[in-house]
Amino acid sequence: MPELPEVETVRRGLEPWIEGATIEKVTLNRANLRFPFPKDLQSALEGQEIVSVGRRAKYLLIGLSNGKTLLSHLGMTGSYRFAEHGIDKPPRYYEVEPVPRHDHMVWDISHPKHGKSHLIYADPRRFGFVDLYDHVEDSPYLKGLGPEPLGNDFNAEEMAEKFKGKKTPIKAALLDQRVVAGLGNIYVAEALHRAHILPTVLAGTLVTAGGQPKPVLEDLAHAVRQVLIEAIEVGGSTLRDFRNAEGGSGYFQHRFAVYDREGEPCPTPMCTGTIERIVQSGRSTFFCRVCQKKA
Repeated sequence: MPELPEVETVRRGLEPWIEGATIEKVTLNRANLRFPFPKDLQSALEGQEIVSVGRRAKYLLIGLSNGKTLLSHLGMTGSYRFAEHGIDKPPRYYEVEPVPRHDHMVWDISHPKHGKSHLIYADPRRFGFVDLYDHVEDSPYLKGLGPEPLGNDFNAEEMAEKFKGKKTPIKAALLDQRVVAGLGNIYVAEALHRAHILPTVLAGTLVTAGGQPKPVLEDLAHAVRQVLIEAIEVGGSTLRDFRNAEGGSGYFQHRFAVYDREGEPCPTPMCTGTIERIVQSGRSTFFCRVCQKKA
């Protein structure tokens, strides 16, 4: 499932090509993805200018000139691609040979700078979905989400407030979208390794009796931020199906320190440990028992 860096990569790929464009026509090639398309989707989109391309957690948010916002979740295999960008621009495909039956939604758009093109949403497994809102902040998918990990509201003090007295393993606590928005299995594993925190440590033990963050939480906040920034810089991680808006793969998987590296030597300088794998809440956890021992 794409995590924050992958969705942010797609957002950045789309923004310069569709912000300011007018949606001239919307074609739906089926009635549903994971859920049915909103019944008024075509009429709400056609004729509207795209005024913003945003992201909240793992959701793309496309703002329209009529005040509505399209919320899009990519699921496991969802992707946006352009069929063309005018005669002076190369094709930008999702894969070498796109499969037409997977193209479920097509927008004919006209951009004042880039001209006419077709924005195509493809989704072989159809686990993605789109929804439409007059007030996107009222979406049940966004309500209750924690702070963005790249924003100023995410810090050690904020985590300490949520972790105080919590008897949940720190890895599970970070995967809770009410604690921090957009983190998933890969980047939590990598951040915990950088902060040298064992994933099985109880979240509450990282907070003092007075409710203040222990120094290790400062390390964790920094590690989360740095891992995400680095992942975004190289286009996210590609394990199976992810492609960015230009049809390219992410490269952060080549920088994994622990994720999916069971049995390999720990890359921490001077560490003699080996990467281990355990299962927590049905998800694989990768870590080094030797250097991840802060609490």
